[in-house]
Amino acid sequence: MKKVIGIFMSLVLIFVIISILTFFYFKTREVPKIELDDVNLQEVGDGIYTGEYKTDLVKAVVKVKIFNHQIIEITIMEHDNLLGKKAENIVDEIVLKQSLDVDAISGATSSSYVILKAVEQALLNPTNIE
Repeated sequence: MKKVIGIFMSLVLIFVIISILTFFYFKTREVPKIELDDVNLQEVGDGIYTGEYKTDLVKAVVKVKIFNHQIIEITIMEHDNLLGKKAENIVDEIVLKQSLDVDAISGATSSSYVILKAVEQALLNPTNIE
């Protein structure tokens, strides 16, 4: 019986160590520095456009609605992330400021920049979907 308990405890210890190492591996992996280009909304016509951006760890697909050279709405169609779900709130700031020059969401910086880049791609390479 002691041998079974010893094996079980060893397996639990190995699982805990692997879990901790995995956590720190993903925590220390950073999304490469993402540079954003200036977007002139006066050059973007009315319509609904999609944009996508992905890195090794994070991916975002967005739909951006433009009317009268203003961002009316941004919908996140897809957001694959580790711990960056709260970054999705950044779209509200983009619409409010009518600019990509917004602060990243604390604790979700990588996802924030990926979402920003996806919006940028929608505006700089507009393919009207509706």
